[in-house]
Amino acid sequence: MSKTENHMPGSAGDPGFAEIFAALGDPTRLAIFDRLSDGQARSIASLSNDADMTRQAVTKHLRVLEMAGLVESHRIGRESRYAFCPDRLALARAWLDHVAGRWDSALMRLKSFAEQSSD
Repeated sequence: MSKTENHMPGSAGDPGFAEIFAALGDPTRLAIFDRLSDGQARSIASLSNDADMTRQAVTKHLRVLEMAGLVESHRIGRESRYAFCPDRLALARAWLDHVAGRWDSALMRLKSFAEQSSD
């Protein structure tokens, strides 16, 4: 595989990918992200009530998700509302699909080799 084939936006060398997977690697952040994935923006107060956490704890987790580009905040008066951002998740999924395709290809070559060797 050439270097151009191996490189795609958000490849493993892209530090943004590490942020995405690190942000989703924490069970609390994953639960908050899951709550927001229904498309409804929620306030910190709403998320802290639903998660049995302090607002400060929820805010810290939301900042990590926001830095990874997985959620965005919008100010409405004195309240911040956080919403799901599907674009970064789609980028991560595309990369995972790319990696899975490479594994599928390698497994097919191995299968072909094993079948030829047994003849």
